[in-house]
Formats: sequence, structure tokens, C-alpha cells
Amino acid sequence: MCRLVKMAFLTKVEKVMMVRATMLFSLCASLILAGGWAKGAELLSSKKLVESKYAPAEIVKKGDAHYFVAFPKHAFGTIEVEIASDVADRVVEVHFAEKLSGEHTIDRKPPGTIRYRKASIKLGKGKHRYRVKIPRDGRNSGGRAIHMPDHIGEVIPFRYCEIVNCPSAITKDGIRQTMAHYPFDDDASAFTSSDETLNEVWELCKYSMKATSFCGVYVDGDRERIPYEADAYLNQLSHYCVDDEYGMAHVTQKHFILHPTWPTEWLLHSPLMAWAEYMYTGDIGFSREYYEDLKLRVLLDLAREDGLISTQTGLMTKKMVAALHLGKPPRDLVDWPPASFTRGKKYGERDKYEMVKVNTVVNAFHYRALVVMGKIAALLKKDADTKIFKARAEKVYESFNRVLWDPDRGVYLDGEGSKHAALHANMFPLALGLVPNERKASVVKHVKSRGMACSVYGAQYLLEGLYEAGEEEYALGLMTAKHDRSWWNMIAVGSTVTLEAWDWKYKNNLDWNHAWGGAPANIIPRYLMGIRPLEPGFKKVLIRPQPGALEKASVKMPTIHGPVHVEFENKKGEPFRLKVKVPSGVTPRVEVPSEKKEGAQVEINGKRVG
Repeated sequence: MCRLVKMAFLTKVEKVMMVRATMLFSLCASLILAGGWAKGAELLSSKKLVESKYAPAEIVKKGDAHYFVAFPKHAFGTIEVEIASDVADRVVEVHFAEKLSGEHTIDRKPPGTIRYRKASIKLGKGKHRYRVKIPRDGRNSGGRAIHMPDHIGEVIPFRYCEIVNCPSAITKDGIRQTMAHYPFDDDASAFTSSDETLNEVWELCKYSMKATSFCGVYVDGDRERIPYEADAYLNQLSHYCVDDEYGMAHVTQKHFILHPTWPTEWLLHSPLMAWAEYMYTGDIGFSREYYEDLKLRVLLDLAREDGLISTQTGLMTKKMVAALHLGKPPRDLVDWPPASFTRGKKYGERDKYEMVKVNTVVNAFHYRALVVMGKIAALLKKDADTKIFKARAEKVYESFNRVLWDPDRGVYLDGEGSKHAALHANMFPLALGLVPNERKASVVKHVKSRGMACSVYGAQYLLEGLYEAGEEEYALGLMTAKHDRSWWNMIAVGSTVTLEAWDWKYKNNLDWNHAWGGAPANIIPRYLMGIRPLEPGFKKVLIRPQPGALEKASVKMPTIHGPVHVEFENKKGEPFRLKVKVPSGVTPRVEVPSEKKEGAQVEINGKRVG
């Protein structure tokens, strides 16, 4: 239980309006939807992408004409370097890398798809500044990959480079890392706390949203450079929490209308993305324009009489596949990769999940999509559909909790007929609103017994489920853990951008630049600090901090009206102190954790209110 505190408004904050799409933006979207995705995306990127330049953090002369250069962080881009030569046509080698193999030595044979690439500069006589041209890598230049605009050129994710056969000294003033990215306001958000590990995790995840924006749409990292719905949804939530920017998520959603991807649950993420856009911006336009497509992605036609769905019972027809704009029928994913995909088949991210026909995780997402589409239909005054979605959601809820529940163990099973209860079969229902109150204790106990037995994608829903169930202390422990399934491990291996997987051994082809690994960028503001929209466009905002054992924290989170500031002190033996500052036009609902309410002190806009 939480205590509701009456609010008052005391200051005026300039309202920050969401920038509407320009004619160029609309043109790009129309090109995409007409099927010219590569051309449309390139046009969008050519007008939207910018470059930032960063000085080196370290330069080391390794030998005659051989220099090692380290930059502060990983970035997608290239370098500009000043070199003087007495002769023309001398060729200088430039080796780019994300990873080191030793002190001041880049890894030229990294595992997985951790990047290394060699380029060259043909020098002219005299002193000149050169922009190194990155050779295109065939591994991420397939038909569906997003290509860089000509005015920026190909980029590579790197933090380090070695420059070989260089006739003049490389100086800190003479070299810059050029970073391609979508416009990003570094000051739009901020977070700090009494836990230094959590602070570093926040910085890692926040920066990842900027670093991975290099294509102008949400992509799954450098390995494929393709938008995927679940990757994009996690990216969207985090982007909203670290910058007051909404166009990139919007155009990415438009891409998915004609270019969905193969996992069943990814299709079911499309309504979730549309709903998130509406709640954070107040604009229902996307859902109105693409309502019929979103309706199809709830996968109603796959339901049997009890409402549960399956892609493996013959109901997925060729006509349905075509209507979904898919080339082949979708396949259930749950999490990725399975153990069979890893070297030695020893590790995986599914917690030995049993893939049966009626899949628990798929049906959990089906339920959530039904709930969301019911709300969208009601907003659009589609009364018949509203009734259908509501009735279907109620039916799925009842069947889910009857067919997929093991009453003896108090857990959800992996699917109909399965005897196995993976972490995923329980954390997803917990996060997606399917667990009745009387069952939460046993489900939470089982979830906690499995630890972080999921991927960086699954971690989003694991943390959401834990916070929704009031398990904030355990959730905080997962975000600050230092084992090899942690965000700290990403930092420890040497990356400044979130990885595609916890470590190489869990996904042998992982890349080091995947935004779906950045869940704390949205979990910290939305759950730990408790800032979530109660009404579309943040007309009303919930502020419900769940500090766990954290003694002190403050956050600045952007909204379309301006930033919301929340700060708390949570020291043992002292009153819980909470300070809130909201923009004008925003009505806050502040809830103090029940165990902290004795003597709690609340200030809003600098005035004591509780």
C-alpha cells in the first residue's frame, strides 16, 4: 500500500512541445511504406544524422611510425587525423577496434562480431588533415540492412585505433574521433545515487541510446543493422527516458508496418510500441493510421476456443502470412539464444524452456496485446472491436491461469503439456499482468530462485515484473550485480556501450553495440525513481519511488512538457525524504512506499506538502 499525497503547483516551467514531423520526415515515411526502405532511410538519415567530434584520451607511440590511440568511449564513425609527409603516395595503415588484446594493443581477431577493421590513407606531400574512409563490411550490408548516407559514409564502432607507417607524430590536437548519431541532448536527463556501480550502469545504458542511433532508426546493433520490434520497443522506452525525442521511434514503427520480423512475440510488440508512443506523447495518430495493421498483429486468428493461440496448429494460413507482410510464417522465440545455438551447447538464455505448441510466453504477450488494442480501439471509438478485445483478454486471462498453471508447485509451466517451469514462463506473466495477487508470492519465489537466467532482452521484463510485484530490493541487486550476467560485466570486459548478450560465452556471435541491452536506462527512471505517465502525454504523472536499500538518488527525466525532477533520501533511522519538481500543466500523483511513510517528508516544487 502507498500513501496518496495531495499536490500543488508553485512554479512555471516553459513547456517543451514535441516537434512535429516535417515534410521531409513525411516524405521519408512515405518512401519507406511504399517499399523503398533503403532509399527512405538514407534520405531520413542524410537530413537527421549529425556528427560529434571527440579528442583522444590517450596516445602512445608503440614504435617507429606506429601509434596507439584510445578515445573516451566507443562510437560509430571514423577518425580525422593530421599527418605531415615529405613525399606523396605514402600509405598509412589505420586499424580500428572495439576491443583490446593487451595493453595499448588492439584485438585484430576478436570473437563473435566484435568489430575490427583495417583502412588506409594515401598521403599527399605536405601537411594535411585526412578523414579515413571505412571500407564497407559485407556482413552487415545485406538487402535489409540500413546503409549510411553518402555525406557521412560508412562507419564502424570503435574506441581504439593503431596508426602504422605514419611519418609524423600523432598529437592530441591533430586527431579526432568523429561520431555519427541522431541528434541527442546529453543534458535532457541525469541520474546519480549513493551507489557508484548503479551510477556507472546508468551512464553505460544512457550513452548506449546515443551511440546506437547512428542509422537514424532503431537497429539491432552493427551485426545486422536491421530494425527488430522487441529491440526497438526496449530502445524506445529507454530513449524516451533519456532524451525528449520521439521521431526516431515513430519512423521505426512505420518501418515495421511493411517490414516485420520473424519472431511471433515481435509481432505482438507492435501494439506495445504504439501504446508507448501515445502515453509518452499524447499523439494517437500512428495508431489511428495503422489501426488495421496493429489489429492483425494481435494474432486473433490463431486462437482456439479457449482463447489461447499457437503458431503450430495449422491456423497460420498463407493469406495471414501475406496480410502480416511476412515472407514466411512466424516462429516462437521466447528468448535468444537457446543453448543449441552456443558453442558446446553449454549455455543459453532460455533457462531450458520447453518449446511446445501452446507457448506460455507467446500467450502472455498475446494477452498484453489484447489489453492494449482494447484501449486503442476505445480511444478510436471502434466499439465493436473494443468489446471483442476486452472479451478475448478476459478469456485468455482465465484460460492462461487454468491451462498453464501448476497448482502443486505454484508456478506457470512452459506451455500446455509441459512439466518444466522456466524463469521465462513466470517472469513474463508477472510483467505483463497475468498473475493474480494470491499467486504472486509463489511466482516471485520461483523467479528469484532462477537468478538472471535470461538474456539482456529478457532482463527488461524480469525487472519490470519484480518492481510490479514490490521486489525492488532484489531488482536493485540485479542491476548492481558484478557476476558475468550483469551490466557491470559489460563495463568490465571493456565496453562503453551495452552488449548484445551478457558475455561472449552466452552468445558466440554477439556484438558490442546493442541498445536492447540497456534496460536500466528506462527501469531506473520508470521504476526505481517511479516516474510513469498516468495520462497520455504526461498530463498526469505517477511518482512512486521504489528505493529498496538505496540510500540516496536523484533523477531528471524528460517529458514533452519539460523535465520531471525526483530526489529521495532513504537512510535508516531517518524519515524518508522526497523532493519533486514538475513542469506546469502536469498533475503529479506521489506515492510514498508504505514501509517508509512513518515520518515521511514530501516537497513539491520546493514546498512541503506531506
